[in-house]
Amino acid sequence: MYHQVLDPLAHSLGWSSLVAAIPLLVLFVLLGVLRWAAWIASLISLVVSLVVAIWLYGMPVGQSLLAGTEGAAFGFFPILWIVINAIWVYNMTVATGHFDVLRRSFAGVSPDQRVQAILIAFCFGALLEALAGFGTPVAVTAVMLIALGFAPLKAAALALTANTAPVAFGAMATPIITLGAVTGHSSDVLGAMVGRQTPVLSVFVPLVLVFIVDRKHGIRQTWPVAVVCGVTFAIAQYVTSNFISVPLADVIASLVSAGAVVLLVRVWQPSVTYTEGGSTPPVIAGGAADEPPADFVRRVEHPDAPREVVRAYAPYLIVIIVFVICQIGPIKSWLGHATYTFAWPGLHAVNAKGGKVGSVTFTLNLLTSPGTQMLIAGLLTMIALSVSIPKAVRAYGSTLYRLRFAIVTVMAVLALAYVMNISGQTITLGTWMAGAGGVFALLSPILGWIGTAVTGSDTSSNSLFGALQVTAAAKTGLSPTLMAAANSSGGVLGKMISPQNLAIAAAAVGLDGREGDIFRRVFGWTVLFLAGICILVVLQSTSVLSWMVP
Repeated sequence: MYHQVLDPLAHSLGWSSLVAAIPLLVLFVLLGVLRWAAWIASLISLVVSLVVAIWLYGMPVGQSLLAGTEGAAFGFFPILWIVINAIWVYNMTVATGHFDVLRRSFAGVSPDQRVQAILIAFCFGALLEALAGFGTPVAVTAVMLIALGFAPLKAAALALTANTAPVAFGAMATPIITLGAVTGHSSDVLGAMVGRQTPVLSVFVPLVLVFIVDRKHGIRQTWPVAVVCGVTFAIAQYVTSNFISVPLADVIASLVSAGAVVLLVRVWQPSVTYTEGGSTPPVIAGGAADEPPADFVRRVEHPDAPREVVRAYAPYLIVIIVFVICQIGPIKSWLGHATYTFAWPGLHAVNAKGGKVGSVTFTLNLLTSPGTQMLIAGLLTMIALSVSIPKAVRAYGSTLYRLRFAIVTVMAVLALAYVMNISGQTITLGTWMAGAGGVFALLSPILGWIGTAVTGSDTSSNSLFGALQVTAAAKTGLSPTLMAAANSSGGVLGKMISPQNLAIAAAAVGLDGREGDIFRRVFGWTVLFLAGICILVVLQSTSVLSWMVP
């Protein structure tokens, strides 16, 4: 039995925190400064975290290794299980030529790639986040952008940046529900509070997306679309989370914003149409849309047959339908019978107070996992697109081969996260930050940001730091509801620099080994957005905006 110690170095939280942060610093330096491949950086950082756990925290070697194996298993299921099946569905549409049809169809809505980026990365990505979460939006929207002609690095940056504001309500508000469970506060109240923070962020995200695509020209020429999208999403997310249903916040917001954009572009188009200079998508996991630019333009001018357009959209309609059906109460309950929860064999740990460490328990949700539901959607896609079994198997095999480095990266990063969590390194960092007194209102979102950056999941970040946020709020006289919500709202911004999501994005766009380049593209945005959320939370903790706290 391993008993966590939070201040192992000279009984000082400060000094202990400095050492506990070393694995994270190594990871981000190797990725962002030295630009090492993510799978190498992750493996090295995992070794560093093991050394810190064993040498400084006194965690037995066997327990440390077992913590790493549990994290690696969680990295594969459910996270990689989702990504593999999502990209497999995409590869089948590529193999049948229907992604070319989809690409032309989107160009028919608006030939401007700045508008396409908003519709796909933000609106459609938000819907996927609402229904599935756990990396699905990044995997799917990145390959969709690639097929529409976006440069790979830009497509990855767009997918990651867009996957922010919707994250707190992702997977039918799983992060909020988890936050309520670990803090003992009502998830409806917490959801309402988050719904008064992330909508402010969502107003600006579409503007950032068009800036990423076309810099200042994008802002100047397409700001009406970006503003309409951001404002309608923000209003719908706020209204839904506060007055209708927390789990449905992103579903309604994504549909409302997409509808608003489509209606706007029917009566208004940018004065100058922007495209990536006729770029052709690269091969992704065994074949991608490779239609010559001239043929693409000619085919857009002469639309595909309605039947083929319907078949091109069918895989994504199937994904939505499958996920919605699986969220229906009785069906979800029935699927839940195939969920098995068990203590990770041989791993025994208690926290500093002698209580059970929740992360030593592994949940194997065979049927409720979004990855399994994506697999079902893939099987239905085979039927809809008339894909033969041998062709589908070849596509699956090429997908696994293409994702081999991403698989190593995600499993290594989750192993690192579990070693840091179970040994107490992450809690040391959080407890030290919680002792900041009144300044904690400023640090609270940063704590959530760190948690998501490490684990790749706002849900995991809330599990790690939710209760800590409430305890710190009580000690400093701040609102527990505000601080708990700030953990989730700040956490959504750590998603774009999480090594596991960087690996997913890199694999999706064919940039394996260049995760460091993607990291550098999005790091400035995560810092800028985080600063904005920190300022908002500080103002909400004072009389200036305290009226926003329910």
